[in-house]
Amino acid sequence: MSEAPLSQLAVYTARPTVMIDAQSYPRVSELVIGMEMTEQESGMSALELRVSNVSSDPGGGADLAFEDGAILKLGAAISIHAGDENAPQEVFQGTITGLEIEFPGEGPPELVVLAEDLFQQARMARRTKLYENITLGDVARELAGNLGLTPVITGLTDNIGTQVQLNESDLAFLRRLLTRYDGDLQIVGRELHVSPLADVRRGEVELAMHSQLQEARVLADLAHQVTEVTVTGWDPLRGERVTAQSSGTQRGPGTGRTGAAVLRDTVGERSHHLGHPVVVTDSEARALADAAFDSRARRFLCLEGTAEGNPSIRVGTHVRVTGLGPRFDNTYYVTRTTHTYDAMHGYRTIFEAICAYWGG
Repeated sequence: MSEAPLSQLAVYTARPTVMIDAQSYPRVSELVIGMEMTEQESGMSALELRVSNVSSDPGGGADLAFEDGAILKLGAAISIHAGDENAPQEVFQGTITGLEIEFPGEGPPELVVLAEDLFQQARMARRTKLYENITLGDVARELAGNLGLTPVITGLTDNIGTQVQLNESDLAFLRRLLTRYDGDLQIVGRELHVSPLADVRRGEVELAMHSQLQEARVLADLAHQVTEVTVTGWDPLRGERVTAQSSGTQRGPGTGRTGAAVLRDTVGERSHHLGHPVVVTDSEARALADAAFDSRARRFLCLEGTAEGNPSIRVGTHVRVTGLGPRFDNTYYVTRTTHTYDAMHGYRTIFEAICAYWGG
């Protein structure tokens, strides 16, 4: 596998394509001066779109471009397509929730459009609710129905017993459960994707240093690595102690030595005990121990990179990085992306990614 060209043309335009209420407005596209779209693990994407707020009229004069509220207005649907203008890919879909006007000391006034994806509806209202004998898939399907999204759920069919949503938003409640069982959720278009982290794979991208990968910083850190995680609890129905131990089950993409192996050979054995979470069954304890160990293991190597703008680099993408040396070249799992555009740098993708392996 090698770097795929970002366009079929040697020279191409990567100015973002903006759609407002499913329509394209030339005035908006022509006056865009900056964009920053950020997405992260566990969902919730946010957009900041900056446009010049002055335009000329046929009579040769000029006036504020968007103050009539006809195009850029609170509550309007907005989507951003990035990459080659001839074949752009959607990187954001949401609702305008804020408008800010700026008058810099030099230059024309600017309008800043702030938007969030549909998860903003799931984070606004708190509720208290009891769920009995449910699966994570059940909770995800209910959330998808509330948001008008199509659920796309992989696995997560095990009964997790009784769960209490206590003064939490729907988004916070589902995030908490997925963290406990090592799962993730994202909005993709009009679909709600929920699955174990091990099954998330939103494509593969090859990046070579000093080519499409412009800047990189990688940290291999033993500070939070362990060789095992233990969990204990109490089963009130049987009156028995509950216990579990894990050395990992799902470490994600990549090859080489794990952080636990390096830790064992350099510093020695290190066990981490989770005593504060409440667990009442052996299966619940084991799931928690696996999730806690794998979460640490996957963050043995942490990569921060800046690449030529690439709409295929999203949370969950597997990025194969080369040119960093034999210890750091590996396949990383992307955990955060920021797609940016401005007049000075053009379109860039800034991302964070993790890997459980060293010296692949």
